[in-house]
Amino acid sequence: MTASPASPSPSAGSAGAAPRTYTRLAVERRGPVGWLVFDRPAQGNAMDAAMLDELEYAWRELDDDPAVRVIVNTGRGKAFQTGLDVAQLARDPAALREQSRRTKRSELRLTAHHNKVRKPVIAAVNGICAGGGLHFVADADVVIASSAAVFLDPHVTVGQVSAAEAVTLARRMPFEPVMRMVLAGRHERITAQRAYELGMVGEVVDPPESLTEAAQALAETIARHPPERLAAAKAALWQALEQPGVGGKAT
Repeated sequence: MTASPASPSPSAGSAGAAPRTYTRLAVERRGPVGWLVFDRPAQGNAMDAAMLDELEYAWRELDDDPAVRVIVNTGRGKAFQTGLDVAQLARDPAALREQSRRTKRSELRLTAHHNKVRKPVIAAVNGICAGGGLHFVADADVVIASSAAVFLDPHVTVGQVSAAEAVTLARRMPFEPVMRMVLAGRHERITAQRAYELGMVGEVVDPPESLTEAAQALAETIARHPPERLAAAKAALWQALEQPGVGGKAT
């Protein structure tokens, strides 16, 4: 179950900003909670050039909105996020070159962490999370998943190399399962329950259609606390995680 804003989604943005209409994302507010929803269900919510552009804007919009205390990131349909839409980007050489340049220079602008979002971010994984979609799990502050969620990294299967998303995951959970997932490609799938056992996700929601409600409730609980304290705590923990020698276990 995913959030249910209409698509395309017009959004007022932060104070004084011109309204923006999203065609690849749905952005909405529910009380103190902002929702950023991947909205290409027919394509497994894969990221095309338009979504890449919208993501950077949407994260900034929600982070700048004083009425939003917590952000929930989820997907519409059966997939959470399945990475880059390689076929579409191949038809858009300029967008492909720009994404390759950003990847090589570690200048990605996909996730809340990439965009230096100060507010707490919950990833509510509703279904398949594959390849580059793992960025949004690795970079979330809190991760919950429906019992229907599944995680895999098919990069090597299609002749590519998994990079930043796997590295960040390996700092948050045991190393060997991440390496196994990376090396086995599409043949290694981690279920929601297994992801919970490994520490990749903090909660499994069953039945799956209860995910939106669970994510909203958790976000509202977090939102009760002073925003400046939440931002400071988040920054301190991420800074600690990124220190050498801090992170996932070796087994």
